[in-house]
Amino acid sequence: MTPIAPHITAFLRQRLPVERNASINTCDSYAYAFKLLFEYASEHLKVAPSDLTLEQLDESLVVDFLNHLETKRGNRASARNARLAAIRSFMHFMAYRAPASLEQIQRILAIPSKKTESRLVKHLSIEEMQSILDAPVPNYREGIRDRAMLHLCFAGGLRVSELVGLRIDGVILQPHASVLVHGKGRKERCLPLWKETTSALRAWLAVRGAMLVPELFVNARGEPMTRSGFEYILHKHAVTATEHCPSLKTKRVSPHVLRHTCALTILQATKDLRKVSLWLGHANMQTTEMYTRVDPSVKLEALESVIAPRLRSGRFKATDQLIASLNAHTVMRRETPGK
Repeated sequence: MTPIAPHITAFLRQRLPVERNASINTCDSYAYAFKLLFEYASEHLKVAPSDLTLEQLDESLVVDFLNHLETKRGNRASARNARLAAIRSFMHFMAYRAPASLEQIQRILAIPSKKTESRLVKHLSIEEMQSILDAPVPNYREGIRDRAMLHLCFAGGLRVSELVGLRIDGVILQPHASVLVHGKGRKERCLPLWKETTSALRAWLAVRGAMLVPELFVNARGEPMTRSGFEYILHKHAVTATEHCPSLKTKRVSPHVLRHTCALTILQATKDLRKVSLWLGHANMQTTEMYTRVDPSVKLEALESVIAPRLRSGRFKATDQLIASLNAHTVMRRETPGK
């Protein structure tokens, strides 16, 4: 029997961060996936998680776990596929560490991903976005910080991990304001800033003061801002913004919704999908193409460039006897003088 604990430790501490150079977010996501898997296996097999063996994680248990995610936890197919991707990556790792279990590993690797729905991305209108940006009151330190974070998240189309991971040494204000973003897959990109965003950022730097941490945004305790911390801030100001923009009550505002809103704003302004891709830091243009399904201006241009087929002319002729008699009665009244 092959104990699973030492191998999963090597996978998360050596394989992902060192050999594969995976990001912190990827490592955290994979660790959470295995936490869910081992908790399910422990309850199902009545074995402590630390005593689980590789042989116990067979194809049927993995399939049951994936079904459990959807039926019991209410996860969508995309979340199920993300957990399956983590399991597959680990099984590839185990293929050369436990060759005796290769047949079992191959059966797990053959588990197919589930087809996901292709939905339109959620985004905000310009009025809704402006209401959220205006929600923080810049009369105190936290309000100045929140305003700068919201402006930078929207203007840069940043992922929440990119926003909270910004470093103060990556901010350049002269001669042209820009910020260095450490993106997904350890890719970097340099984004110029609007004057309004630069002003909000200058105000925050003026009150931030000297900190022991290199991150640009910190919480009330002087510690780096977390993902959940910014999500709480965004939700708070979105609720406040509903007073001036009631349509926000029907929308779920998340950091990624701000990213989608930025992407559509750039697409509508430039009509250039490549510029949107570069701005968001997409590795594949196919990822950016989802915004063309939302932007109506792209479809209107296609509609205007095509000559529409002509309609065949003609008049409707009533065939029903009742309708025909009513039409005849109307004609008779028009022809009768004084009627």
